[in-house]
Amino acid sequence: MRALVLTGPGKAEVLDVPAPTPAEGQVVVDVERVGVCGTDMELFSGEMSYLHTGASSYPLRPGHEWCGTVTAVGAGVDKSWAGRRVTGDTMIGCGHCRRCLQGRHWVCEQRFELGIRDGLPGALAEQVAVPAGYLHALPDTVDATLGAMVEPGGNALRCVEAAQIGPGERLLVLGTGTIGLLVALFARARGAEVHLVGLDLALPKSLGFEQSWTRETLPDLPWDGIVDASTGAEMPAFALDRVEPGRRVVYIGLSVPPSLIDTRDLVLKDVTAVGILGASAGLAGAIEAYASGAVDPRPLVAATVGLADIVDVFAGRRPPGAGPKVHADPRS
Repeated sequence: MRALVLTGPGKAEVLDVPAPTPAEGQVVVDVERVGVCGTDMELFSGEMSYLHTGASSYPLRPGHEWCGTVTAVGAGVDKSWAGRRVTGDTMIGCGHCRRCLQGRHWVCEQRFELGIRDGLPGALAEQVAVPAGYLHALPDTVDATLGAMVEPGGNALRCVEAAQIGPGERLLVLGTGTIGLLVALFARARGAEVHLVGLDLALPKSLGFEQSWTRETLPDLPWDGIVDASTGAEMPAFALDRVEPGRRVVYIGLSVPPSLIDTRDLVLKDVTAVGILGASAGLAGAIEAYASGAVDPRPLVAATVGLADIVDVFAGRRPPGAGPKVHADPRS
C-alpha cells in the first residue's frame, strides 16, 4: 500500500510499504480521511521534542486525526466491528499500569501515540492497524470531514470542560488555529461569551466570532477563563496575568522555546492552571456534538488533497483556502 513516510528532518515521500494485517486485539481500517496538524509539522521539521528524547525516530509514518472503515479484525476482536465507520484514540496505553487502571491511559508512561511515537504507524496511508479497544464508532451523520476532526475536537472539548465556564460567562481563547477555533465553537455551543486573540481575524469573524482581537486591541475585561491554544512563548504568562482571580487557565498550545510563568502570580491570584494532553476523554463528546449539529468544524478545513500532495503541505506549500486545517484522502 501507499503511505507517507518521514525519512528525516525536512524529508517526506510517499512509499510503497507492506499492508498491515491485524494482530490479536487489532483491526485494520481503510483510511478515508486524515488531518495534518502542528505535531505532524514538527515531526517533519525535526523540532518535535519526542525526536530529541528518543520517543520518536525516523523513518516515521505520521497521521493521528483520521476516520475510515474497518475491513479486517484480528483474533479476540468482536466481529461486529467489520464494515463499521470509525475513528480512534491516538493515545494507546499499556493497559496494566497504575495510570491505565485508573482510567488515565493517555498519560501512561509506556503508551504508544499512533503516528507520533514509535511503535504504531500512523494513518497517512491507505490502511492503518489500530487496537480495537481504542475505536469509536461514527454515526451516519458524521461524514469523512467531521470524522477526521474528532481528534482535534476532543482536545478542544477537554479544554472547554477544564476551563469550567458557565453559560453567559466570558472565555478568552488565545490562538486562532484549529484548536483555538474549535475551543471557541465548543464553548459557544455551551452558551459562553467567547473572545479570541490572534493574528488573522478574518476566519473567526466569518464564523460569527465578532469579538476577535489582536493583543494590542484586546479590551480590558474580566476573563472568567482563558484557554491558551497559541504557540507564543510569552502567551502562558499573558494568560495568567489576564485571568480573573480564582478562575482557570487552560494550557494546550506549545511553543518551541520553553515558556515560563511566575508561580507567585499563580498562587497570589488563586488561579488553577490545567494542562491538556490528548483528546481521549473528549472523543465521545466531540462525536456527539458533531452528530447533533451543535458544533460544525467543516469551515476550518481549507482543502482535501491527495496523499502525495501532503508532501507539499509539509514543505509549507499549502493549497488555497481560508481554514487552518488540511485533510488528505489517501485513496487519491
